[in-house]
Amino acid sequence: MSLTACFARSRRVQSPDFLGRRLIAISEQIHLRSHPRQPPCIFWSSYDVRRPIHLAPSRAVSQKTSPLVSSSQTLPNQSPCTAESNPVTHYRPPQTGLVASLPQSWIPYAELVRLDKPTGTYYLFFPCAFSTLLAALMTPAATPLQVIGTTGLFFTGALIMRGAGCAINDLWDRNLDPHVERTKFRPIARGAISPPKALVFTGVQLLAGLGVLVQFPVQCLWYGIPSLLLVTSYPLAKRVTYYPQAVLGLTFSWGAIMGFPALGLDLLTNRDALEAAAALYSSCIAWTILYDMIYAHMDIKDDVRAGIKSIALRHEHNTKAVLSGLAAVQVGLLATAGICAGAGPVFFVGSCGSALVSLGFMIWKVQLKNVQNCWWWFKNGCLMTGGGITLGLLLEYVAQSMDLYKNKGELQSTDEPSQ
Repeated sequence: MSLTACFARSRRVQSPDFLGRRLIAISEQIHLRSHPRQPPCIFWSSYDVRRPIHLAPSRAVSQKTSPLVSSSQTLPNQSPCTAESNPVTHYRPPQTGLVASLPQSWIPYAELVRLDKPTGTYYLFFPCAFSTLLAALMTPAATPLQVIGTTGLFFTGALIMRGAGCAINDLWDRNLDPHVERTKFRPIARGAISPPKALVFTGVQLLAGLGVLVQFPVQCLWYGIPSLLLVTSYPLAKRVTYYPQAVLGLTFSWGAIMGFPALGLDLLTNRDALEAAAALYSSCIAWTILYDMIYAHMDIKDDVRAGIKSIALRHEHNTKAVLSGLAAVQVGLLATAGICAGAGPVFFVGSCGSALVSLGFMIWKVQLKNVQNCWWWFKNGCLMTGGGITLGLLLEYVAQSMDLYKNKGELQSTDEPSQ
């Protein structure tokens, strides 16, 4: 051995970092021999309290994934080869965005309600916006301020109830989430929030949602309360059927009914309103199944291992055909709702046309085997399709409020005698 090599080896042996890791490795081996059935321990470095040290498990011990760690990250001092053989690391709190600016003790609860991922809130809100604007077409007495105020209340309710739904889902899945790569860092799964605390927090959210609901007309209370049964049943559906997305559709689309009583239309006495609400609700159910089928493809491998059922597993080999059928059903029922509500050409071109184009383009371009691509289309497809339908309904409401169709009809009637 050369003098340079000996000098380098002596410097490495005398390094505090090297000696500390050697002591921890020896302690790990002693622990594994005395407790062979326990998972590898996580030791904290005495010479750098800011960085946790994770030790590779012994070959004799099965490598079970801890809910506290993730296999998608690598350690700062870890080589690529080591990362592949032992990809387990600590949960890393958010470093940017709204959640990162919150107090440390609030972050798990913000993550529980997916405050950093608002796409689900948008999906829950859009059916409410659809029904409010469609009901406004059938309610000449509804003022623009009333429509805006009702829509704002619905957005607040969607934000709260979506958080409550996520908490209920995570409570149901607290023993499944640690086995799925995408969900193993969720607060309950990693132990940041205990189930009793999560249950209390969910109760507070439900009470807040009730507080929003009582701001609507009284009849909305009787239409809104039954949706709570659906909120609690979706996580259970994943265990018994390959079509839990249908249950999710019944839940997330409930807002397609609520806009009508919110503007004073009684669905039990107004047949046109009932038919429009039924068609719109069914259209939103088809839309929910469509986008959640794309979302389910992100977890398809982990779902097989965890025993979770989904429509993506059931129709893995003909997904795009199913998506195309759902898109056709959604647009067809949306057009039916417009006919029942007396909508004009602006709605059919703006809402139905934009939905047809955006859904068709998404189904054509989405790469179902690519997790990141599925997430991109799930997130942006929400704004493309939901935003397009909302914009078309808004323009239709403006057109009818300004009597554009009536003026056009009067011009046509005055031109006919001269011809």
